[in-house]
Amino acid sequence: MAAPVFNKKTEKKRKFRAGRGVCCKSCLQDRDTGRERRPVSGTKGELMSTKEKKVRPNAAALLPIALFLILYLGNGIFFEYVAKEEGQMGFYVVSVVLAFSISLIAAFLQNRKQSFDEKIHICARGIGDDNIVIMLFIFIMAGAFSGIAGEAGGASSTANLLLSIIPGRFAVPGLFVIACLISMAMGTSVGTISVLAPIACAVSKNGNLLLPLCVGVVVGGAMFGDNLSFISDTTIAATKTQGVEMKDKFRTNIRVALPAAAITFVILIVYAILSRGAQIGEFDFNIWQALPYFIVLVMSVLGINVFIVLITGTLLFILVGMLTGSLTYATALSSMGAGISGMFETMIVTILVASIAALMKENGGFAAILAMIRKSADSRRGGMFGIAFLTAFMDLATANNTVAIVIAAPIARDISREYKVDPKMTASLLDTCSCIMQGIIPYGAQLLVAANIAGVASVSLIPFLMYPFILAVFVVISILMS
Repeated sequence: MAAPVFNKKTEKKRKFRAGRGVCCKSCLQDRDTGRERRPVSGTKGELMSTKEKKVRPNAAALLPIALFLILYLGNGIFFEYVAKEEGQMGFYVVSVVLAFSISLIAAFLQNRKQSFDEKIHICARGIGDDNIVIMLFIFIMAGAFSGIAGEAGGASSTANLLLSIIPGRFAVPGLFVIACLISMAMGTSVGTISVLAPIACAVSKNGNLLLPLCVGVVVGGAMFGDNLSFISDTTIAATKTQGVEMKDKFRTNIRVALPAAAITFVILIVYAILSRGAQIGEFDFNIWQALPYFIVLVMSVLGINVFIVLITGTLLFILVGMLTGSLTYATALSSMGAGISGMFETMIVTILVASIAALMKENGGFAAILAMIRKSADSRRGGMFGIAFLTAFMDLATANNTVAIVIAAPIARDISREYKVDPKMTASLLDTCSCIMQGIIPYGAQLLVAANIAGVASVSLIPFLMYPFILAVFVVISILMS
């Protein structure tokens, strides 16, 4: 028998297959177990095959998200308006994690042509996306920062410091500006409302001002900062799912948010001039405890890497807290741990939604949504309106702007590619539209927390939520002018 002839090319292929643990090109069997082995995730061949594979539209693949809406929205409405109990927030009776877990099971039960292992592999690809991993790490850092900042007294000192320099006559517009700044520094609208709503109540009482107005401007300002903050979970989710830099999204976002905030501020200034002044009262503050927030705010606006910003802010609050006596070694550690724990639900939801989205996309769900949008949108402007309405609807259904972004983001990314929408604009629309809707729905955490602190009905705050409604107008204008 003639000896086999080897050249450099065939020898190179043989060594490559041997390193992969397969015996030959034809059978691709595992060298140790003899079982058929799939290509390693992320290889050039797999990426090419994925790109070339055309998925047919399949509306049935959207069943998991429909099931989630029925479980979460349906039960939320029932417990909020039908079987309402004292002190119970109806939309938070059913855990969002539970609703998404059941939806994931439904997604696994679809498409019998794929094996369980194949579906696990699809989920792993979705969870293992670079942007999802970075987002999860940032959530951890943001949780630690938020926890230590609150324990060190940074939020209350910053708010009280700003209040101390505002003339009593301009207390209401001052509350709006302070809410904007605090929310941008803290990266959380609910946290900002929790800090400022009691102060707004005191301003209302001392100045004999409308309580819903004072609390409403705080909610509006909190949504402004949540929308623009570099360390907000909504900003993190919107930018990382679209693969854009936070500073680029900020520059796109500020063109819409700043004019809306300026008009809101002018309206409040006119109101302050026409009405009587208010005695704001005395509030204690420590300027050193407020300083780290301003440093973090400046670093964020300068576009410094978010990890560096969060680590620097955390270290500064530890130092200031120790020096001022507001922190001990034990409370510093426990507060950071509590802050990270507070992010667990958001992180789990991100993982679950990434898995569901990957399965829905594989089964043709995203293609079905794109097909529906194509029927009503034939231009880039139409694609942008599609992203805006999709995000707003998801927030209306979930009452959570971060969850709404995570759900809508992969679909929005496909719409963006289809209609050639700039990813920066897509990220801006995701964040802005979710914040608009979250800032006006009476069953969202923001209005429920504010109403609970003020002792009023959440719906009574809606007429005084000027900023979200003005922002919605500017979003529509920005799309029409694009």
